[in-house]
Amino acid sequence: MFPDAGAKGAADCGDRPVCDEGETAMTQTYNENSIVILEGLDAVRKRPGMYIGSTDRRGLHHLVWEITDNAIDEALNGFGSEITIRLHKDGSVSVQDHGRGMPVGKHSSGKSALEVIFTVLHAGGKFTSQGGYRNAGGLHGVGASVVNALSSWCEVTVRDGKHIWQMKFTEGGRHASRLKETGTCRDTGSTVRFLPDPKIFKDTRFSFSQICERAQEDAFLLPNLKMTVIDERASSVRERSYQYEDGLKAFIQEVDKDHGVMHDPVSFSGESQGIRIAGCFQYTDGYQENIFSFANMVRTRDGGSHETGVRQAFTKTFNEYARKNGFLKEKDKGFDGSDIREGLSVVINLAIPEELLQFEGQTKEKLGTPEAKSAVEAVVSENLRWFLEENRETANTLVRKIVRAAAARQAARKARDEARKGKGRSRAERVLSGKLAAAQSRDARKKELYLVEGDSAGGSAKQGRDAKYQAILPLRGKVLNTEKATLEAVGKNEELNTIIHALGAGVGASFTPEDSSYYKVIIMTDADDDGAHIQNLLLTFFYRYMRGLIEHGMLYIALPPLFRIAKGKKEVYVYTDEELEAQKKAFGSGYTVQRYKGLGEMNASQLWDTTMDPQKRTLLQVSIEDGRVAEKRVSDLMGDRADLRRDWIEENVVFTLEDEYAREVARG
Repeated sequence: MFPDAGAKGAADCGDRPVCDEGETAMTQTYNENSIVILEGLDAVRKRPGMYIGSTDRRGLHHLVWEITDNAIDEALNGFGSEITIRLHKDGSVSVQDHGRGMPVGKHSSGKSALEVIFTVLHAGGKFTSQGGYRNAGGLHGVGASVVNALSSWCEVTVRDGKHIWQMKFTEGGRHASRLKETGTCRDTGSTVRFLPDPKIFKDTRFSFSQICERAQEDAFLLPNLKMTVIDERASSVRERSYQYEDGLKAFIQEVDKDHGVMHDPVSFSGESQGIRIAGCFQYTDGYQENIFSFANMVRTRDGGSHETGVRQAFTKTFNEYARKNGFLKEKDKGFDGSDIREGLSVVINLAIPEELLQFEGQTKEKLGTPEAKSAVEAVVSENLRWFLEENRETANTLVRKIVRAAAARQAARKARDEARKGKGRSRAERVLSGKLAAAQSRDARKKELYLVEGDSAGGSAKQGRDAKYQAILPLRGKVLNTEKATLEAVGKNEELNTIIHALGAGVGASFTPEDSSYYKVIIMTDADDDGAHIQNLLLTFFYRYMRGLIEHGMLYIALPPLFRIAKGKKEVYVYTDEELEAQKKAFGSGYTVQRYKGLGEMNASQLWDTTMDPQKRTLLQVSIEDGRVAEKRVSDLMGDRADLRRDWIEENVVFTLEDEYAREVARG
């Protein structure tokens, strides 16, 4: 596949930079004096992405998760059952728990234990059994110190049941005030308040809705844990609290609330190999598979050994039931796992002892504990087997659904195979005739399909493309909103039908990303409100009916420039208002600025240079960070609830005078 530039306009021509002396940069002196040791928290500030994943909004909110996870670990081990996250008017955020309170006594290093926790990497109470943590999510001992390192200031308050202690750190933890007693108390707990450093994060504004979603998720996972989020930044204070007796059941009900469910949620629990397992599952009449996994209440978005155990348990148990009850004959091949999991929603949370817990990476998004696979498979298989035997009518209905899914998948595969062999191509050819400018290469892994807004831009793209690898499919107008549309309605929509046939990988339950004629699908729309709306409509379609395209990292959004600034023979394309102002200063005077209102305003060479050249373009890869949140976002923004759409837009969109479409959407 084509390499994409890491920055707008950056070209990788293969030339080596040349020094004044005529030697290449790579031959400059490299010896023992070149080795630098980063002391204390400097390493975190130098390479923050290694510790929090990124310095965008995701990384910003990861700071809150690090501190919240420490509070959760206290509650998980029986110390405190209420946590409050507060967004303050000055832009800072605080997390208060009612656990035991962090230790403040003198550490063997000579510093207070509190200072060690917040200034020394890999220091914490979870490396030893003396800390009282049988199960914990924060095991690396870097969370508190990383938050401190990436903050302008961080203030810690500890209540030990008698005294209130306070300590403050500034300039990324470089300076600390003396630990001091500020009062007396009868309760215990810790409060951490910090202000993210604007030198590290471009955007330091926290999202109330995003933090509420995470707080609700934590409440789902730990029975009777009360999570409260308070936003003091607006004129009127907003507050939301979450608390559940059977949170996993509530979790599944929320995920499936907009889908036709086939039975009540089924809760289960058990223990194997010292690992405690709790979960819940439910089937819907849809075709999407949703598995939400957690380890010690840490969301494992990239899955891991426990998710493997879930999948194997469902595949094995349903096939056993189907053979035992005559749905499969002795010589029949068993049902494929994807057919069995069609329409299945599962949430599973593991409590893993500290000595067994293994995460891959500091951000802890994938579980690596080998024992979790067999433990989960054993517990899920036992409970699923019991459910099927005790609920025969429902079980038989589910197996018949699996039979239909298998038949549909096999029929779709057969049709695609015949089409590739030259049989039955007439319908696809009819749909694509005169629309698709196909790529010449037969290697799907190298080919790209551009979905281009409008015939004018489509014409320029066809002229400027690399015809060997790049295909162009112009789209006329706005496609159907598929959030509430049936598969039949999708098939009748001309533009969506064209996309389906161009990819040639099926749609809905029969969609198979590996069969796609293009391994990179790129949405290219105008940089205006209408273009953004078309993007959202296409994203909704791909999420609902071709989600595998997103899950396999095959869907992208092109970023066309907003402006062209020129002076004499020099011209620069810029992508933001901030970049434009910087370029104006660099040009001085006598320059001209062109605002691109649409892709059609660029000729073929300009479109290639700015948006399609693999060596210069910038593409945004579409991914699903959190399945539960993605499901909620799509339902809220693309559904028929104008109030939910308005609330999200008001918090997350900065309006300008030109944002009339966004205002109309917000009004419903």
